[in-house]
Amino acid sequence: MQSQIERGIEVLKSGGVIAFPTDTVYGLGADAFNAVAVDRIYDIKGRRRDRQFPLLIADTESLAVLAGEITEMARFLAGRFWPGGLTMVLPAAASLPAHLGTGPGIAVRIPDHPVCLALIRGLGKAVIGTSANLSGQRPALTAAEIRQHLADKIDCIIDGGRCSGGKESTVVDVTGKAPVILREGIIPATEIERAYQEYQEVDNEAHCHRC
Repeated sequence: MQSQIERGIEVLKSGGVIAFPTDTVYGLGADAFNAVAVDRIYDIKGRRRDRQFPLLIADTESLAVLAGEITEMARFLAGRFWPGGLTMVLPAAASLPAHLGTGPGIAVRIPDHPVCLALIRGLGKAVIGTSANLSGQRPALTAAEIRQHLADKIDCIIDGGRCSGGKESTVVDVTGKAPVILREGIIPATEIERAYQEYQEVDNEAHCHRC
């Protein structure tokens, strides 16, 4: 596996596109700051250019170059669900390149998978982390599925066995005062709602102590 990871890092650094296992489903990845590589993923998936790709990072410190203001509520959810299957839509940093999206938000996740984290750390930057499938089709759970449908379109496939998650990440918009669930995935909506209720309780207690 280590040799596959090293090969994957080389491909990412050279501007290529890879497929790799995550804690949810197999992903297609590229250096998020390489506009040509990101554009290739749009072509590979047949995805509309107005639909932004989520980014995978290895630690919360990486948010400094990706996101603008991060609310206490967003930090609370990150502390609860990261690393894991929560993708949060945060206010985008003003310095983000245009190819990562022209909207006000950026979708970010810290995955709970050693291969993912090794790739991100090896590249030293955020990695595009979209599901490895053609748009509209179900996500791939094995490297064999990727070989069948995408092998001639990408530069490297890291075979980490069957993905145990089986579902895509849950996407939550945290740019406002309350979380808005945009896509329910591996984390049930009820868990997000329960966490938000806990946050409100903690926040209310903090306000009372300051009164």
